Amino acid sequence: MFSIKKTTGAIIAGTMLAFSASTVAVADSSSPIKIPTHNWSSQVVMAYVIGGIFESMGNNVEYVPADSQAVYEAIRIGDITISHEVWQSSFGKSFYNAMAKGGVIDAGTHSAPTLEEMGVPTWVIDKGLCPGLPNWEALKNCSAAFVTPDSGGKGRWLEGPQSWHGDLMPTRVKALGLGDKYVVKFAGGADALWADLASAKKEGRATIIFNWTPNFTDAEGFTFIEFPEYTDGCRTADGGDGSCGSPKGWLKKAANYKFPKTHPKAYTAYSKMSFSTTDIGQMAALVDIDKLSHQDAAKKWLADHKDRWEHYTK
Repeated sequence: MFSIKKTTGAIIAGTMLAFSASTVAVADSSSPIKIPTHNWSSQVVMAYVIGGIFESMGNNVEYVPADSQAVYEAIRIGDITISHEVWQSSFGKSFYNAMAKGGVIDAGTHSAPTLEEMGVPTWVIDKGLCPGLPNWEALKNCSAAFVTPDSGGKGRWLEGPQSWHGDLMPTRVKALGLGDKYVVKFAGGADALWADLASAKKEGRATIIFNWTPNFTDAEGFTFIEFPEYTDGCRTADGGDGSCGSPKGWLKKAANYKFPKTHPKAYTAYSKMSFSTTDIGQMAALVDIDKLSHQDAAKKWLADHKDRWEHYTK
């Protein structure tokens, strides 16, 4: 990955100054394009990446902290303009519900396929800490490997914030007959997941955490647990028992229905944007591995990867 020293800020500032000076653009509108920020690295960095692209076209941008489920209603009523990381498994239902009410449009799909699931760092399998993984049935015989001080003697699953999936994972643990062996704990945010991943590696202990792809962990080595296959209707909200795993899915872009009219050039660029697994992993790694701020990570990614985005603006 990149090695960032004290000169990073100066390098980025100089690069972006040169970029800005060479760019002549006319804004679609003086009104700002409002982009939401959530609580995981790739989404926030991509917010600033897309905002930087819009700004290179002469537009004004505002960044608005927003709940990752409620954001689609905010887009529908016009309080926010876009949502650039619509994960099928977590947010597909909220996205489509908002579309059905009117006011939200589908602005296209990124090339990166997605999966959101519980899993283990690959070295847990390599060291044989739970023989039989990634098959979920191996968990029946190795709960002791995942016990933590806060898990009451049971193996722990460390889920993301409860606002992401509600009781999806506690329901799955129970439905799979693992309730007497495992307990689900909810992390306060993505940073807590990565902190546990780092400490587990340092301590040589096993950990089961919620993760997703594309993410910086694609390069680090992470293995998703293979649960019973997802099928339509298998989750409790759809009438099933909730024992199934997560579906592989898409990563879409949402927009307020007025965006193509208020900012036609920006919307055209946005509709063409399609980031890959590599692109998104790089964005996240600049924060989660190289420890840049989200804003500086976006500036660096834009400066280093003009071939991946400049054609969207033409």
